[in-house]
Amino acid sequence: MTVATVTRSEFTKFFSTSLWWVLGLVLVVYIAFTAGALAFAFGAVSSGTLPSEAAPLPAEGLAPLLYSLAASVGYVIPLILGTLMVTSEFRHKTLTATFLATPRRRTVLWAKIVAGFVVGVGFGIVGALSSVGPAAGLLAVFGIETDLRLGSTWALIARVVLALTIWVIVGIGVGALVRNQVAAVVGVLVFTQFLEPIARTAGAFVEGLDTVTTYLPGAASDALVGASIFEIAGAGSDASGLEWWAGGAVLLAYAAVLLVLGYALNWRRDVS
Repeated sequence: MTVATVTRSEFTKFFSTSLWWVLGLVLVVYIAFTAGALAFAFGAVSSGTLPSEAAPLPAEGLAPLLYSLAASVGYVIPLILGTLMVTSEFRHKTLTATFLATPRRRTVLWAKIVAGFVVGVGFGIVGALSSVGPAAGLLAVFGIETDLRLGSTWALIARVVLALTIWVIVGIGVGALVRNQVAAVVGVLVFTQFLEPIARTAGAFVEGLDTVTTYLPGAASDALVGASIFEIAGAGSDASGLEWWAGGAVLLAYAAVLLVLGYALNWRRDVS
């Protein structure tokens, strides 16, 4: 069977479950709420509508930070999506039938990558719209420039879509490497929500550590996008250490390494 044929099968399996729309709904609600809440808070402070003892936030450059939210805080959703695309097959033993129908396991893995790329583009567009819509609307209400007329803004939005797409591929690599679904999802959450944020925050204060944290996957993703809401808190300062193309290359390298290790160590093993 060809990659195209197996890819159609992957789409059928993917859209026959509730996984895609449940995670899609979570992504929309999470990003839209976060973007709306932050846009209201920052917009109110920047415009002087809401008095604050803190230093006023400059209105200039605020829009890109808000538009990047889908990638800077929402990337865990497509990452989990890609992980579940693989681990759910191990858990429910459907991979056995897949390998019987397509003995060339490399073809199956490539089909998952292609399907994950297409699904990732869809999730990337939805995620980007979920942040841009509420943020731009509230910034306009407070009289702050939305920057939607600038080509650089749309280039940033396109990079958000690209970053979320790559995160799905990274998740497929994680799923191929870690067969156990619970272990894979817990590992993803622990790393993305605790270990990396702590390391990046420490990198902003410990001299020399930022040269290491710059190459962490989340930091590389922020560099690819070109903006991150964490820059306000100082934890994202390391994201500016790479050009956008270099950040994308580092994130792709993570995906490639995980996929190669997953194929070599787990994908060729017996599935019972």
